[in-house]
Amino acid sequence: MICRAALYARVSTSDKGQSPDNQLTDLRQFAAGQGWEVTTEYIEYESGGKADRPQFKAMMAAASRREFDVLLFWSLDRLSREGALKTLQVLDQLSRWNVAYRSYTESYLDSAGMFAEAIVALLATLAKQERLRIQERVKAGLDRAIREGKKLGRPLRVVRRDRIIELRRAGWSWSRIGDKLGLHPSTVRRAVKVTTLVENPVLEEVQR
Repeated sequence: MICRAALYARVSTSDKGQSPDNQLTDLRQFAAGQGWEVTTEYIEYESGGKADRPQFKAMMAAASRREFDVLLFWSLDRLSREGALKTLQVLDQLSRWNVAYRSYTESYLDSAGMFAEAIVALLATLAKQERLRIQERVKAGLDRAIREGKKLGRPLRVVRRDRIIELRRAGWSWSRIGDKLGLHPSTVRRAVKVTTLVENPVLEEVQR
């Protein structure tokens, strides 16, 4: 049975003067040497750090439909530069779809090779470390914001309940009142329905 191969070549917009042709030449020759039939070539001119690369998305969609059996790319950083976690997720998803992968310049990155499990385990470790670093950066940022006295979360808006009641008595609809006061109609209705603060004409908007 002939193995159907898809090629993925990428050059960044910042790679001035570079062309994907060099990658494609080597990838085609390698596929031919393996006896693979190249059915599709995905050529990208985007940064590898972007998740919404058109050709990458098209390649992943085709992989999910098993339109090819193996994905051949020049190197891991040509496939993705989104970090170890995202890259591991891509390789893991390909494996779940029973689509093999192979890096041309990194022979150890071969899902059918003898080091496949070791490499995936290494990538998983790197991904875990990256996840921890992200969490630490977020926590450090929150701690710094608290020390500087910054309020976290969406700021509360002041709702003039007495003004809402006045406009309702004048025959205004909830939507019209919302437009007038810059509030969502549901917020307007909630403000009027609050019964525990009837004596207070000013309410803070309740966050959902």
